[in-house]
Amino acid sequence: MTEYEPVIGMEVHAELLTESKMFCGCPTTFGAAPNTQVCPICLGLPGTLPVPNRRAVEFVVRAALALNCEISPRSIFYRKNYYYPDLPKAYQISQYGDDPIGRNGYIEIEVDGRVKRIGIRRCHLEEDTGKLFHVSPHTSEIDYNRSGMPLMEIVSEPDISSAEEARAYLEQLRAILTYLGVCDGKMEQGSLRCEPNVSVRPKGSTALGTKTELKNLNSFRAVARGIEYEIARQTALLREGGVVVQETWRWDEARQVTAPMRSKEAEQEYRYFPDPDLTPMVFDPAWIEEQRAQLPELPRQKQLRFQKEYGLPAYDAQVLTETRALAEYFEAAAKKHSDAKAVSNWVMGELLGRLNAASLDITESKISPEALAGLLALIDKGTISGKIAKEVFDEMFATGKAAEEIVRAKGLTQITDTEAIATTLDEIIAANPKEWERLKAGQEQLVKFFVGQVMRVTKGRANPQVVNDLLKERLQ
Repeated sequence: MTEYEPVIGMEVHAELLTESKMFCGCPTTFGAAPNTQVCPICLGLPGTLPVPNRRAVEFVVRAALALNCEISPRSIFYRKNYYYPDLPKAYQISQYGDDPIGRNGYIEIEVDGRVKRIGIRRCHLEEDTGKLFHVSPHTSEIDYNRSGMPLMEIVSEPDISSAEEARAYLEQLRAILTYLGVCDGKMEQGSLRCEPNVSVRPKGSTALGTKTELKNLNSFRAVARGIEYEIARQTALLREGGVVVQETWRWDEARQVTAPMRSKEAEQEYRYFPDPDLTPMVFDPAWIEEQRAQLPELPRQKQLRFQKEYGLPAYDAQVLTETRALAEYFEAAAKKHSDAKAVSNWVMGELLGRLNAASLDITESKISPEALAGLLALIDKGTISGKIAKEVFDEMFATGKAAEEIVRAKGLTQITDTEAIATTLDEIIAANPKEWERLKAGQEQLVKFFVGQVMRVTKGRANPQVVNDLLKERLQ
């Protein structure tokens, strides 16, 4: 039986975080009432002329630099002609040919401990379309608020070989764009949209198979599942003697399957030609270097630095650098507390767990990095136990109060008085003679029972190490 391998390329569209649209002054606020952020230019009315958004150009140049692209010295806009109800001019202003803003770049991803470089073919600028709402089988409505929004398209080389790599690529790309502040990366709002191009070929072959483009993917999970399903579908089709047709398919989230959407257009069908209303963009090398100088430390660089500087495992470094705000929170806390791994554990476990449950972002946390470091300092000093610390953390999360204030107000200081703990332990031993005899007979698992009883009676305030030491003394 012929073995097949997948070949995947990714087309990603990112709406840029500019205050106005690509070729007019209309606002770009998400969630406004339909058709309230429009004007004759973004509605494509006759006699209007586009004026490029300089900020959008800067954002794409910075993104291209962060993606290790070459910047074309001269770049022009084209008209991409096709008719669809959400395209009011019946053409889209885009970039085409050999002169996109960025080209020949790459990003690095890590999957199962293996680092792989994924090529970036092009990074260019265009305008977004309107949005269709299919309200019934025979009726659709159009919101043109999105029409004319500045849109960056990033096209990868077909270097991706699995659904896991595709997800890692998309996560890394989203992190880069959000670190730069050029896109908010919110897939659920459509500001980051991904269209994988999936094909399979006989293992060992160098020829590319016929690709299928997937649409309607609005989460990392949907991307991975859609690609997995499409690989299985094409493989089964070829083994049965069928032929894969170049088409656009959609991901059906409810049924967890791909389904045909429309035939895929060829490039010549779009009849590209330079837009006569827009002059070429020529980039001064000195200006490009100014943009490069404004790049922040990027996610992959920060991951490697966190591993080296703070001694974090690769997994911790990857989680903590998913967003720039999260990375900055961790680093601020780590600068206040000497045990970076302890900080990492509390941020990834306790803090992110509660934030996710409450649908909050790290920027909305009431616990500051300094406050988290203060809590960990109380644990290190023996002032509170780890169990009490979680109770204190709950109140810090809800109120924003400092750990010391909560511990003082509730009298949660850890009991370290050996005589007081010994008295409590002796009372528990006396109340549980059978368990004590079994422990003395060698059933060591009962150590946890007696420690747990002491912690219950003292409401978690007894020092666990003191309890264990006293137990050992009595057993001897």
